[in-house]
Amino acid sequence: MATGTTERARSRGRWLRRFGWLVLLWIAGVASTGALAMLMRYLMAWAGLVR
Repeated sequence: MATGTTERARSRGRWLRRFGWLVLLWIAGVASTGALAMLMRYLMAWAGLVR
C-alpha cells in the first residue's frame, strides 16, 4: 500500500513540475512578445510613423 501511495505522490510531483514549466514558458513567450512589440513601437516612433 505504501508503494502505491509513494508512486502516486511522485506522479503528482512530475505533473506539477511539467505544468510549472508550461506556465513559465507561456509567461516568457508573452513577455518576449510584449518586449518585441514595444521595441517596434519605439522604432516606428523614431521613424515618425506613430502619432
